[in-house]
Amino acid sequence: MTTTLAPAMAERGSGTIVVIGSWMATVGHAFVGFYSATEAAEAQLARSWAAEFGPRGVRVNTVAPGATRAAVDDASDDVIARMTAGTPAGRPGRPEEVAAAVAWLVSDAAAYVHGATIPVDGGITAAR
Repeated sequence: MTTTLAPAMAERGSGTIVVIGSWMATVGHAFVGFYSATEAAEAQLARSWAAEFGPRGVRVNTVAPGATRAAVDDASDDVIARMTAGTPAGRPGRPEEVAAAVAWLVSDAAAYVHGATIPVDGGITAAR
């Protein structure tokens, strides 16, 4: 999708793309190596797109959520609780917390932010 949208935004001279990544892109985690690798590749691709399209007015950044509690996760409550128990926040994230980071990145307040990965992960990547 980005490969279609970004050139059109660049032609227009403005635009913002926020890639939704994962905390697992930066932290080793047993049994999910391929997932972690694809998330890391996605973050690198976003940085490359920032370098490619930024000079033409398109900002590309990544938001990397941690374990986030949503209604769809009802069956995984105990897994999510274990994942977040040792984090500085001590709890799962909420979808609206991830959305707030995205909203900030697409706002004019973040106009100077290019190629960044913003962890919205309760501190798991900082403390792990």
